[in-house]
Amino acid sequence: MKSGFVNIIGNPNVGKSTLMNALVGERLSIITSKAQTTRKRVMGIVNGNTALRRPAGSDIQAPDTMGDGKGVDFQIVYTDTPGIVNPANQLHRQMLGFIDTALQDADLFILVTEVGERLKNEHILRRVIDSDTPLLLIINKIDLSDQARIAERIAYWQEQIPRAVVVPCSATEGFNVDKIFDLILERLPEHPAYFPQDELTDRSMRFFVSEIVREKILLYYQKEIPYSCEVVVESYEEKDGIDNISCLIYVERESQKAILIGHQGKAIKKLGIEARKDIEDFTGKRCFLSLHIKVLKDWRNSDRALKSFGYATED
Repeated sequence: MKSGFVNIIGNPNVGKSTLMNALVGERLSIITSKAQTTRKRVMGIVNGNTALRRPAGSDIQAPDTMGDGKGVDFQIVYTDTPGIVNPANQLHRQMLGFIDTALQDADLFILVTEVGERLKNEHILRRVIDSDTPLLLIINKIDLSDQARIAERIAYWQEQIPRAVVVPCSATEGFNVDKIFDLILERLPEHPAYFPQDELTDRSMRFFVSEIVREKILLYYQKEIPYSCEVVVESYEEKDGIDNISCLIYVERESQKAILIGHQGKAIKKLGIEARKDIEDFTGKRCFLSLHIKVLKDWRNSDRALKSFGYATED
């Protein structure tokens, strides 16, 4: 049995969530074009056998590492993390705490970059460079660049971190996702499975519902509104044929509440309709979704509020 934690880190908006979803084969992490979409660690668990499991997004058979046709059982525990930022508030510091934990408990790092950018936090980059943990450095979004720039970035990162295996990739197009999968399997340590074979994630359905609602806020609202919102599932009642879900959206100011609601409630109605569609796709059931808004001043700098919202990092 091979099993281990593969933790994905990198700057905001470089495609960490897209890559994890591609590797897991499920849409676990929300994805938008806005930075800081991911706020917490999101875990995706993949179980399989090297002789049977195909890499996500690929028609190429995964390698048989035993050489006898029977393969090896494996469990890959992927973790998507918030983007690395220089903190502007207590929420950012808690988000960096999730990254700090990911740096400590990884069996393999995946450092995601894109062409033309460098890691914003030199302290974290230094920790990655100095670590003995195996490292794959992914240059993502190569479909948006040219060969000369890609070659320059490969050479740059090979010089910066000689021990890293540098892989150009397009997570959205599925290019080289199968190669990344193979490289992970090769470096996965021998260890019993950490989770039951039928588990896909360590997060609850409530968590994914709140993330779907927050994703729609990121998509449909501009400026500071998405970053001032936190979504909490107040109640989740499962019934035959339909789930009744009530969510509370926290904002920091009355003016933000008014913008979320919109003229004659049209904005919040659209938000609810679009979120409900994705929730139903995710759960496979119909749902009744109600959204409510509450002002909690400066919650992003409140330790008490952040703890209640689940931002207290692990010891």
